Amino acid sequence: MENGTILLIEDNSDDIALTRRALKKANIANELIVAQDGVEAMEYLFGEAGAPEGGRELPVLVLLDLKLPRVDGLEVLKRIRAEERTRLLPVVVLTSSNEERDIVKSYDLGANSYVRKPVNFDEFAEAIRTLGLYWLVLNQPPPIEKG
Repeated sequence: MENGTILLIEDNSDDIALTRRALKKANIANELIVAQDGVEAMEYLFGEAGAPEGGRELPVLVLLDLKLPRVDGLEVLKRIRAEERTRLLPVVVLTSSNEERDIVKSYDLGANSYVRKPVNFDEFAEAIRTLGLYWLVLNQPPPIEKG
C-alpha cells in the first residue's frame, strides 16, 4: 500500500506545493501525481480519449479539488464512480469550499471523505498527515484490479 501513487487533482500551484511539502513533512513517501484540471485527471485515470481501460496502475488515493478548470471536480468524481475499474478508488475531496451543497453533492456522488483545506500551513500539514495516516496506513482498501 505505501508504494502506491497518490493522485492530486488540483489547479492551484500554491496548494500543489503545500501538499508536496506537507506530505514530505509527514514522511509520506508515496509518489504524488498531479493533474491540474478535470480533463488531465480523467486522461490519467482512463487513458487517452476516455478509454475505459487505462493502461496505468490506479492510484491508492485520489485527493480531489472541486473547483477545477475544463471539467470540475464533481464531474470527475461522477466519472470515477461510473467506471467499474475505478468505482472503488478512495476519493477524498480536498477543497476550500465550505458550501453545504458541495458537501452534500460530493457524498451523494460517492466521495469517501470531504476535507476543507485549512488556510494555515501547520493546520494544512496536519490535515495531510492525518489523511495520509488514515488512508495509506490504517484504512483497509477494497481490492482494486491493477491496470
